Amino acid sequence: MSQEAKRYTITAALPYTNGPVHIGHLAGVYIPSDIYARFLRSNKKDVVFVCGSDEHGVPITITAKKEGVSPQQVVDKYHKIIGDSFKELGVSFDKYHRTSDKLHHETASDFFKHLHSEDLLIEKVSEQYYDEKENEFLADRYITGTCPHCKSDGAYGDQCEKCGTSLSATDLINPQSALSGNKPVMKETKHWFLPLDKYEAWLKEWILEGHKSDWKSNVYGQCKSWLDQGLQPRAVTRDLDWGIPVPAEGADGKVLYVWFDAPIGYISATKQWAKENGKDWEPYWKSEDTKMVQFIGKDNIVFHCIIFPAMLKAHGDFIVPENVPANEFLNLEGDKISTSRNWAVWLHEYLEDFPGMQDVMRYVLCATAPETKDNDFTWKDFQTRNNSELVGIYGNFINRVVVLTNKYYEGVVPERAELSAYDKEVLAELKAFPAKIAKSIELYRFREALSEMMNLARLGNKYLADEEPWKLVKTDEVRTKTIMNIALQISANLTIVSEPFIPFTATKLRTMLGLEQLSWDEAGADDLLLAGAQIEKAELLFRKIEDSEMDAQLAKLEATKLANQAVEPQKENVSFDDFCGMDIRVGTITEAEKVKKTKKLLKLTIDTGIDTRTVVSGIAEHYKPEAIIGEQVSILVNLAPRTIKGIESQGMVLMAEDKDGTLRFVKPSEASSNGSIIA
Repeated sequence: MSQEAKRYTITAALPYTNGPVHIGHLAGVYIPSDIYARFLRSNKKDVVFVCGSDEHGVPITITAKKEGVSPQQVVDKYHKIIGDSFKELGVSFDKYHRTSDKLHHETASDFFKHLHSEDLLIEKVSEQYYDEKENEFLADRYITGTCPHCKSDGAYGDQCEKCGTSLSATDLINPQSALSGNKPVMKETKHWFLPLDKYEAWLKEWILEGHKSDWKSNVYGQCKSWLDQGLQPRAVTRDLDWGIPVPAEGADGKVLYVWFDAPIGYISATKQWAKENGKDWEPYWKSEDTKMVQFIGKDNIVFHCIIFPAMLKAHGDFIVPENVPANEFLNLEGDKISTSRNWAVWLHEYLEDFPGMQDVMRYVLCATAPETKDNDFTWKDFQTRNNSELVGIYGNFINRVVVLTNKYYEGVVPERAELSAYDKEVLAELKAFPAKIAKSIELYRFREALSEMMNLARLGNKYLADEEPWKLVKTDEVRTKTIMNIALQISANLTIVSEPFIPFTATKLRTMLGLEQLSWDEAGADDLLLAGAQIEKAELLFRKIEDSEMDAQLAKLEATKLANQAVEPQKENVSFDDFCGMDIRVGTITEAEKVKKTKKLLKLTIDTGIDTRTVVSGIAEHYKPEAIIGEQVSILVNLAPRTIKGIESQGMVLMAEDKDGTLRFVKPSEASSNGSIIA
């Protein structure tokens, strides 16, 4: 390890429990943090790796109101879905806690009380929107109105989802309460604030000077931007009935702001872990010889690099993180992942669709992780990386080694004889791999580390392909044994260096090779499997993914896209008299042909019951002429004739346009007489 510490506290951003987690969350936070924690444990470090459900705040209450259940029922539901999904994916939290837990309430309350008793908070009275009908102060998300920028209706008090602009509730035109629909009023309310400006100088010194060279550029840059703008006091309480009650006089109906209570969840999770394992939690948060690393997404940089450290500094007893290696955003099939639009690959659904393939998703999300810039996940790339890399390189190498060892030596590890120059070269490369992988992990370059891990499998594949033991066994048994022994040593090393990335595969491989779990300091050795040791029969580590499986996933996304397409807005109102002036009749198509030199037009002959007339209709891309003869349709018969491509069109056939652009005839549900009036 390049940086020594007595112990490590690793935190992963608390997922918000108004929905499940998706691949964007995994790529940004949970896969890299788990790789790091597993790597440290393999290096025999004292590690606590914590996370938990973030269960307070306005979105929870909004979800509860929509579903007609209590906020507690909402968080219970998603806490289980998220927690079970993490466990199945192999995310190795030492404790997955929740902020609705009693211990967390106590911990967050004590934190507030300490700041309050030391006069480190300021009280301010301000005006906020209030719903007089519901007798409730309104959070920003409970206020809707017209966006002042794009003029679209339905913008929220914190953001317009149409144009993406960040807003304040007071920016909205014609604001209304999402609770009652009434216009809210401004009303005075008292809150407690953390004076961030007081810690601005310290933050500048700590971040801008102290971490200029070791924090990721995207993290450092965002922090610098905030600090350059100057910091302002930030409210730590709000008016809401769901959360941790503010432990202060005159605070009835107020709770701790979720941004304040949530990061304290790392501390309460550590406390709970310590309690369950007979440990002292305090050194993991208060000792200077502890290295704390916080894994978060791009959208949480400010909270974890400025606001939470300011809280810890203000308290006085706590250490601050050494690094906050935040990733950028992961897109899906070229489009931004969105929970509100259901444009996501949800972890719990993936685990159902691809049982036993946790490591494939872990591998792909690490290989495509948005470490320095936004990246794109595609199902095609997922399939290619699985089939070409996991199956074609890693799996192929292991399968050949284990199959041949069982075929030639009944599964007994053969003895090595004299080494060739090539053997020595391969073993020297083998020895160097653990340090290369470790260096990349220590620098939070997990994509780079994964690539080096796969390069070790490539080395094994190339060695076998070059030496061709399946041919040599016929002429030189001694040499063949040496080759197979070296190939087995490479395989044994893979059980160690691949465990942080693909732990389920590493376990399967260890079982096949008859090995106990080995530590990182043993990696690189060429005697992990002793001559005479017995290995098991071959088991495929990965399976090929078929095109049909990817087609099914793309079809699911396409259905989501169609469902998200907005319904065409209502046109201007017309008078009842105007509507009554429209004469719509049932008619039957008797003839149909394409209009020459056009793509969209069909010339239709229609029996309207009144007469037989010609109508030109733009439906050629949706219907073949011969297929619609005899179809009953609805036709506007008193539409003024007009000439289209030299053909006089006498009326209009009524069509329904679906969300995907498909056109369908509007017609009676049962056959009707031509000329029947549609009223």
